[in-house]
Amino acid sequence: MKILFFAQAEAITGCDHARLDIDRAISVDELWDAVIAAFPGLGPLRRSTRIACNGQYATATTRLGPADEIALIPPVSGG
Repeated sequence: MKILFFAQAEAITGCDHARLDIDRAISVDELWDAVIAAFPGLGPLRRSTRIACNGQYATATTRLGPADEIALIPPVSGG
């Protein structure tokens, strides 16, 4: 599963994307568990970061498959 990191998530991980070895459909909560296991620094962003799956925002009931492209989209402020 390809995970794209934006804004704070990219700064925390030091990369703009990563691959997770996921071999089955998982929930958004399971995705977060896997992402935080790989990148513990992302833990504080869990509550405020949106998940997108293949260009569409995911909900708590969205199932994410191994071939999906996932984006972690933290809140962004500007001025």
